[in-house]
Amino acid sequence: MTADLPPLAFLVVFAALLATVALAGGGAPPSGAPIPRDPAALAARIQTTTQDLDAGIDAWRAIGAARPPMDVTLNALYQQRIVILLTAKPTLSRRVLARLPAADRRPLRNELTVRRELGRLSTPNPLSAFRTGPAAPAAELLGYYRAGQQRFGVAWYVLAAVNFIETAFNKVRNPSTAGALGPMQFLRSTWRRYGLGGNVHDPHDAILGAANYLHASGAPRNYRRALYHYNPSRVYVDTVLGYASMIRSDPNAFYALYSRQVFVRTPRGLVRLTGPR
Repeated sequence: MTADLPPLAFLVVFAALLATVALAGGGAPPSGAPIPRDPAALAARIQTTTQDLDAGIDAWRAIGAARPPMDVTLNALYQQRIVILLTAKPTLSRRVLARLPAADRRPLRNELTVRRELGRLSTPNPLSAFRTGPAAPAAELLGYYRAGQQRFGVAWYVLAAVNFIETAFNKVRNPSTAGALGPMQFLRSTWRRYGLGGNVHDPHDAILGAANYLHASGAPRNYRRALYHYNPSRVYVDTVLGYASMIRSDPNAFYALYSRQVFVRTPRGLVRLTGPR
């Protein structure tokens, strides 16, 4: 049926077909799919999940949909659960990493390193302490990061990493234990100085305020210094820069992180608050 279509029309039809498959969920693993504990089997599963997630993200970006298709959501969740498992099991992670090709080994090893660092910053809280909500569309957030970069010179991928670490792109809505607010977690006093008169809870205003604050603190000349002003913790600085490097080096990394779900530490263990059941 498409043989006589001009090339552009054919691409449009092909993108629509990809989108239909993606929105249906395709062969993506269900939300509670088991994770192999055998290193060889798990390494193979990591490779297929990464390939499927990348293909789904490519299709999603091609059609410009506001939200991730179901196959992206499910593959991102499965990948996230694998990362959580390997973060908690160093011996298994070493055996799995040894079986992966370099292209898959490097990003996974880097994320496991920063996640183990990040775990040192978090403390368990009762489930009642957490509130969640939807993130702004991925394309909108990218526009806000790039606006911050253009106005203040702070790299968009650094702003994205801060947004991810602070509130999972505003999916986590409760104030911090220190009283910080909004998608980029500002203390009221800091917001009054650097918030540009905006609304601390608005993603656009919060991201521009963060770019302003980081620039005033030394970015882009010295990101370590600027991020330490943002949160005086060497672990925090290393974690932000680790995720920023991931986002910068892989065109799909931001979309994969955006598609992940909110897991929180409670006195009874890790609990997932968002996503398909």
